[in-house]
Amino acid sequence: MDISMATDYDAPRKTDDELSEDSIEELKSRRVDKRASSVDVDETEQAEGFELPGADLSGEELSVRVLPRQADEFTCSRCFLVHHRSQLASEKSGVLVCRECAA
Repeated sequence: MDISMATDYDAPRKTDDELSEDSIEELKSRRVDKRASSVDVDETEQAEGFELPGADLSGEELSVRVLPRQADEFTCSRCFLVHHRSQLASEKSGVLVCRECAA
C-alpha cells in the first residue's frame, strides 16, 4: 500500500537548484528568526487604538424587530430569558425556572 502526500498542483514548482538551497539548517534558522521577530501584543490595546475610517456611530440606532413572547415560550424567573416550553425545569406556584438555572 503506497501512502503519499497530497500534491498542490497550483503551487509554483521549484527547480533542482532551488530545492538544494532549502537545506535543513537554513530552514531552522528561518524558523528561529521568525520567532524572535514576533512581538507579544495585547489584543485589547490593539483594539482600542483601531478606528474605522469615518466611523462616527454616536447617532446610530439599531433597527431590530422584537417579537412578543409566543404561546409556547416562557420567561425564566431567575435569568429573565425567554425560553421554549421544552426548556422548562420546574413550575411552582407560577414561578417558572429554565433547565440552565435549575442545574
